[in-house]
Amino acid sequence: MMEYEKILNPTIAAIKPSGIRKFFDITASMKNVISLGVGEPDFQTPWAIRKAGINSLEKGRTKYTSNRGTEELRRAIAEYMQRKFAVSYQPESEILVTVGGSEAIDACVRALVSPGDEVIIPQPSYVCYEPITRLAGGVPVIIETKAEDDFKVTPDQLEKAISDKTKLLILPYPCNPTGAIMEREDLQKLAAVLRGTNIMVLSDEIYGELTFAENPHVSAASIDGMWERTVTVGGFSKAFSMTGWRLGFACGPAPILTEITKIHQFAIMCAPTTSQYAAIEALRGGDEDVEHMRREYDMRRRMMVTGFNRIGLPCREPKGAFYAFPSIRTTGMTSDEFCEKLLYSKQVAVVPGTAFGAGGEGFVRASYCYSVEHIKEAISRIGEFVKEVQHV
Repeated sequence: MMEYEKILNPTIAAIKPSGIRKFFDITASMKNVISLGVGEPDFQTPWAIRKAGINSLEKGRTKYTSNRGTEELRRAIAEYMQRKFAVSYQPESEILVTVGGSEAIDACVRALVSPGDEVIIPQPSYVCYEPITRLAGGVPVIIETKAEDDFKVTPDQLEKAISDKTKLLILPYPCNPTGAIMEREDLQKLAAVLRGTNIMVLSDEIYGELTFAENPHVSAASIDGMWERTVTVGGFSKAFSMTGWRLGFACGPAPILTEITKIHQFAIMCAPTTSQYAAIEALRGGDEDVEHMRREYDMRRRMMVTGFNRIGLPCREPKGAFYAFPSIRTTGMTSDEFCEKLLYSKQVAVVPGTAFGAGGEGFVRASYCYSVEHIKEAISRIGEFVKEVQHV
């Protein structure tokens, strides 16, 4: 009889499954559930992008590409980063096309982090950063961002988290799950703390196109003194509604990208060829589609935030991504209790804030990348639930 517990890598065995997927799996087994749980756009990939993918297949473009991605796509990414975020990269040495943004994050951490190195991770934040750090042998150092700071990393928090073992800072902005953004002056303050250190930054900007503040997204690499220490991760899943196409990219200094590319070479080979041709069209012709989706998200965002505040769940204004992060402390329940009881009593699925780190206790994440009717009905059911539990 095989003793699997003795065979498995103990580091992997100790990692808990994603808290997002836990509720998604429960929801999938139930009927008549309204889910606000998964961060996937409800829009179809725009037709022009789909057509570019179809055309590539019809022309027989089904072979491997360069490990780094097609030259045309890397040029398009360079043009896009300059045009949108005023950051310059050389297509031949400073850009890598990956299988989604997630692969870019994983490869970046593995290229930089040795066993015992410390990685500073703001939380609440996306679920992958801490497990990936542990898989690389790194030591996560958690900064718990606060609602009163709009869930931004403050320079004081960063300074206190840095030690002589710090190798990497992860900046997950615009942020999943809080909707927080870092504005130019916020990033400048962090850059001042990092100046003179050898600490790298992984800036996950997958939601960079989806911001709703007066000023557009500011890329960390565009801040004075940050380009040489920053690997920027982007992708196509969120802004272009291309989740199933599995395409992302990493941009950064050539010496770092060379090592990240080695990992990509041996683990992946290259990103999907069809997706790469579709992505070229997305970057060069997709602005109007992105803006249409962004306006729709903005309308839904305002509706959801107003709804949560109306039913007694205080919710700060999310200024990026497509998530609201209301406080559920008025109910007296933990985040897990709230989500489980809501799901079984009202058939509405949201994600516990604790799925994104201990600092998410007292909050839940609700995605507004769903239809207006869907959101209205969900808020109505949640309102009924809150009334019931507060009168028990």
